[in-house]
Amino acid sequence: QVQLVESGGGLVQAGGSLRLSCGASGSILSINTMGWYRQAPGKQRELVASITSGGRTNYADSVKGRFTISRDNAKNTVFLQMNSLKFEDTAVYHCNAGVLGKATPTSAYRSFEVWGQGTLVTVSS
Repeated sequence: QVQLVESGGGLVQAGGSLRLSCGASGSILSINTMGWYRQAPGKQRELVASITSGGRTNYADSVKGRFTISRDNAKNTVFLQMNSLKFEDTAVYHCNAGVLGKATPTSAYRSFEVWGQGTLVTVSS
């Protein structure tokens, strides 16, 4: 019932920039933390950045100073501005949200996590 849809991935040269967006839709009362994770081929999924509803941010050391996470609470949307991209940033980027909403049309409101399908970011060296 609650969905996250990412956009903005693509192919970019090293040193370039991309901006990812993720919008949440469905029966949502509120969203707590929203975040971006990534999974490169043969590697485990890792946290890239997260942001609370109050705007507190957290970044992986590997992206500090290059990536910026932000959100529009009124539109239930989170963004990831990625600058100075490196080859090692190549991965599928997934959006994540901690939601207070309905998991199905007939369920009660409760807190749960939602994941997006992912968007591919490819950085050429």
